[in-house]
Amino acid sequence: MNDALTLFELNNLVRNVIERNLDDEYWVVGELSDVSTPAFGGHFYGELVQKDEQGSRIVAKARITCWARNYNIIRLRFQKESGETLRKGLQVKLLIQVTFHEQYGYSLNVLDIDSTFTLGDLAKRRRDILLQLEKDGILHDNQSLKLPRLLRRIAVISSPTAAGYGDFCHQLEQNDYGFHFDVKLFPAVMQGEGVPESIIAALEAIMQSEAVPLSLPQSGETNLRKASPSGEVWGEADLVVIIRGGGASSDLSDFDSYELAACIALFPLPVLTGIGHERDETVLDYVAHTRVKTPTAAAAFIIEHQAEEAALLDDLYRRITLSARERILREKQRLEHQSAVLPLLFQNFSQTWRNKLQLLNQRFLSASSRRIEQEKHVLQLLKQRLDSLDPRLLLKRGYTITTCGGKLVRNIEDLVEGDVLTTQTENGEILSKVLIVDN
Repeated sequence: MNDALTLFELNNLVRNVIERNLDDEYWVVGELSDVSTPAFGGHFYGELVQKDEQGSRIVAKARITCWARNYNIIRLRFQKESGETLRKGLQVKLLIQVTFHEQYGYSLNVLDIDSTFTLGDLAKRRRDILLQLEKDGILHDNQSLKLPRLLRRIAVISSPTAAGYGDFCHQLEQNDYGFHFDVKLFPAVMQGEGVPESIIAALEAIMQSEAVPLSLPQSGETNLRKASPSGEVWGEADLVVIIRGGGASSDLSDFDSYELAACIALFPLPVLTGIGHERDETVLDYVAHTRVKTPTAAAAFIIEHQAEEAALLDDLYRRITLSARERILREKQRLEHQSAVLPLLFQNFSQTWRNKLQLLNQRFLSASSRRIEQEKHVLQLLKQRLDSLDPRLLLKRGYTITTCGGKLVRNIEDLVEGDVLTTQTENGEILSKVLIVDN
């Protein structure tokens, strides 16, 4: 048992082997985990992990340390170049020195960091999300919504204590045009862990209980059902505004989430974002209907939109008023002209009809006279014919008229023996009796 090593001796042996056989420095790529951000002047501690290709399982892990003297220099330079802070979940490329301490064990001492690698990873992540959204066919869905003519009811997603939210509300209230806006806050976490989930919850809270809940696609799905509400949105909101006031630029990567971007892309109301700074963009800015830089810029956009619509309405009012006045003037002039012309027209019309009536009267009198003369001549002819048929004229000429029982005797066959006949002559009547009828 005298050849047994103590634990210190074994660890010291391992340390000597590492120091003799490994180079002084290595560039290592991994993901930060369990980061402990020190107060100013303190040391930085954390873990560097590597996950499998699916990103679900850790395949390697090592403790990392950056001493305060070096950390303050690295931190400031990294934040200036990348706009990020050394935080959990960040992919980094570190210059490290492998160390082994008999008491504290295996550790990586951070000497430097490559900012360009992290920038490239963040850009790749953002690009992958945008490509997936485009593949799913929803990248520009929210942008295709028609912005309402009037933006009066505003649903705001923000932290209630954020200075940017206060600036946004103040600018809307103090606008130079005297516009009134109905603003309702839907609180959400705007920095740190849980940002995507919190904003998604706020978006769902905007929908009323009778509305169809949003159907959020999972990354990689290509057949998406675009959700549309069966009921109305809160207060029939005209616009959703997502704003973030203050905070570091590094926190903007919290908004680079496929689930959150898909939720906004599929949202049935136009979404306005004002969560960044002048040179920063997030995935949300690409899927939102309209993006501006800051909360005050978001308020300015809404006010300017209202001002443009108000100007359009003023112009329409002016044009309608002018057109109405011109029309009234034209109609007045037309009526005055008709008032002046109408008596003359009536006089001409009256004279024309008097002439026509006079002519018709003359024609009627002339036609009546001719018709009367014609009818007189016809009557004379009829009188002559009647006179010529008068029985008295026949009697004067020597003719007689014989009747039997008051009936004119025309045929001897109508008589029988014993009939009494009356024969009318010019001077009187002769009565006779039939003795024999000879056929």
